[in-house]
Amino acid sequence: METTTQLMETTTQFLQLFVFLLAAFTGFQIITKIPTLLHTPLMSATNAISAISLVAALVFAGATDKGAVTTILGTVAVFAATTNAVGGFMITDRMLRMFKRDTRKSG
Repeated sequence: METTTQLMETTTQFLQLFVFLLAAFTGFQIITKIPTLLHTPLMSATNAISAISLVAALVFAGATDKGAVTTILGTVAVFAATTNAVGGFMITDRMLRMFKRDTRKSG
C-alpha cells in the first residue's frame, strides 16, 4: 500500500514540474513575440497577474504539511512575485508620468 502512495506522490510531483516548465516555456514564447510598443500598456495587466500569483505563492510558502521543498519554493516564489509586482507598478507609474501634461505655465 505504501509503494502505491509513493508512486502517486512521485507522479504528482513530476506532473507539477511538467506544468511549471510548460508554463515557463509558453510564457517566454508569448513575451518574445510581443512588439516593443505594446510592452508598456500590457505591463499594468501583467502586474495584476503577478499579484494573483503572489497569493498562490503565499499559500505554498505557508504549507508546512507539504514538505520542506514546497516551503522553500513557495518562499522563492513570494520573493519573485513581490519583486515583479512592485517593479512593474513602479515602471508603469514612471511611464504614465512621462505622458502627463505639465500644468505649470512658464513665463
